[in-house]
Amino acid sequence: MTNLASLLSETAATHPDRTAIVLGETRLSYDQLNQYADLVASLLASRGVGPGDKVALTCPNLPYFTIAYYGILKAGATVVPLNVLLKGREIAYHLADSEAKAYFCFEGTPDLPMGQEGHAGYQATEGCEHFFVITAEMGAASPIEGAETMVGAMAGASAGFVAPEIATDSGAVILYTSGTTGQPKGAELTHGNMLSNALTSDRLFGADVEHPDTYLCALPLFHSFGQTVIQNSAIAYGGTIVMLPRFDAAAALQLMAKEEITFFAGVPTMYWGLLGVLDDSGVDVKALADRLRVAVSGGAALPVEVHREFERRFGVTIMEGYGLSETSPVASFSVFGEPVRVGSIGPAIPGVEMKLISPEPGHWDEVPAGEIGEIAIKGPNVMKGYYNRPEATAEAIQDDWFRSGDLARVDDDGWYYIVDRSKDLIIRGGYNVYPREIEEVLLTHPDVSLAAVIGVPHDSHGEEIKAVVIRNAGATVTEDELLAWGKEQMAAYKYPRIIEFRDSLPMTATGKILKREL
Repeated sequence: MTNLASLLSETAATHPDRTAIVLGETRLSYDQLNQYADLVASLLASRGVGPGDKVALTCPNLPYFTIAYYGILKAGATVVPLNVLLKGREIAYHLADSEAKAYFCFEGTPDLPMGQEGHAGYQATEGCEHFFVITAEMGAASPIEGAETMVGAMAGASAGFVAPEIATDSGAVILYTSGTTGQPKGAELTHGNMLSNALTSDRLFGADVEHPDTYLCALPLFHSFGQTVIQNSAIAYGGTIVMLPRFDAAAALQLMAKEEITFFAGVPTMYWGLLGVLDDSGVDVKALADRLRVAVSGGAALPVEVHREFERRFGVTIMEGYGLSETSPVASFSVFGEPVRVGSIGPAIPGVEMKLISPEPGHWDEVPAGEIGEIAIKGPNVMKGYYNRPEATAEAIQDDWFRSGDLARVDDDGWYYIVDRSKDLIIRGGYNVYPREIEEVLLTHPDVSLAAVIGVPHDSHGEEIKAVVIRNAGATVTEDELLAWGKEQMAAYKYPRIIEFRDSLPMTATGKILKREL
């Protein structure tokens, strides 16, 4: 198996009648999904798009995403999934930077006009030759003047497409990393990278073709976490993907009950959201909990309090993992069936190695045992490199080791504990302060629902510590009271001197708190 798309072809051949995707009342079997993907591949081939070409895709969690994704791969081209929130100017940057030859774009909604923004980006990009608008209704006319629809174009494609042979080290996906500095870079992942990661699901989560899971797909599919852990893993092991186009905690609980979800993956803010609406949801929590076999969390550190509360309510221990777009994404994971080590992202997954190196740029020496260092990763999941950026690739990868930018410690058993992003580290008066640690303490206060800790410029200390806090409903604690409480709980150089209450925190489309906006 060299092409990531063979996951779909093989499951469709062995289990054609199984349900592959559920969206509302729509149900697609593996046979149908595979046929639609073949038509997309045939369409691309008829337009001269094939091995080595790049095809961009803007689409929320809808069956069209998976159809287009696997169709692009079958054609031998590379998928470039784009964040659905991008504006025209940003889309033009991504299309040009990835050298996309074709672009599939969902029409969107009045609130989020993806089609208009996408078409504007396409028109501003000379090298992109084909634009297909994905309409919400299967046979609808094009909402964009002069643009053909994906379904309309597929209708003219010939069936029975034969996929070209693709080398394992050919590009499969280019994932853009939201760089905190400079323009986003495209991490080029090969078919081998993506396959190796999807196929560890049997060892990580006990995935089994004979006893397939039903996955709630709440994580955006344009992001590596949802793509590998939900979409590609489900298809590899013949599971069912229940799509939720936009995460809403109450809607997610209803779907979990209705579709008998056995596998949930989310970022910490999603778990926080589920717990917040559980009592008023009207769903039978015991029935939900009895069916839920696996709960996994990644994307950011899971607060200890959320861990404990979820286990208490659902009887399921959330397994925390860790990875990056550059590592396909999974690099480490808690061990299934073993007691959780709260705050740990687990050991490296099978076939992958991890170590801690000096966080100093350009230094690759391992740190002494017991010290905090920057995580470095080596294995079949590590990207080919940043697309068309040899200098950035050379900075990030040396002797097949990829440096992550995340600081961690490791215990005697090889379980890793993230301390913080190296760039989130606050240096106050010469002391290193890790925001994650302070956030964990603040969350133990009965009136605190969510907290984000950042460093703000300070004349004498260099940086001062600020906490932006969402209070629980009905909470009465004042900013001064919380500050005084923090002073009692933490060392003098650590406790936040500035506290600001807010009703919400800025988040990315994937549910990560955007600290740079705070």
